[in-house]
Amino acid sequence: MAPVFAHGRLRLYLLKLLDEAPRHGYEVIRLLEERFQGLYAPSAGTVYPRLAKLEAEGLVNHTTEGGRKVYSITDAGRAELADRQGELAELEVEIRESLAALAADIREDVSGSARDLRREMREQARHARASGGAGAGGAGAP
Repeated sequence: MAPVFAHGRLRLYLLKLLDEAPRHGYEVIRLLEERFQGLYAPSAGTVYPRLAKLEAEGLVNHTTEGGRKVYSITDAGRAELADRQGELAELEVEIRESLAALAADIREDVSGSARDLRREMREQARHARASGGAGAGGAGAP
């Protein structure tokens, strides 16, 4: 499977999420998982270094609340987000299309598994009838 985010796209999406509201890293991870309907959940090792890099670039900053870093977008971050609105719109279309394709693949896999299971059950029933029901609840036993 291709990466969910091409080079630099997660960075852009993180800015979008922080533009919506300040968030701590774990909340960002959970929100990404939710937006991807559980089909993608980045690791802390993916998100936190990118947040730190955004902070080093002056695009986000953080405060500490309850022992957690809460990240907020800066004016410079908003400016970058505004400059890249076209790219962000393309990214959101790609995400929707990717989710639709993944959902279709999952539906097909489930449908195929159900077909295989029905076929196997019919074969087992035929086999049980052909062997006189032996082993099927003791039918045919003395």
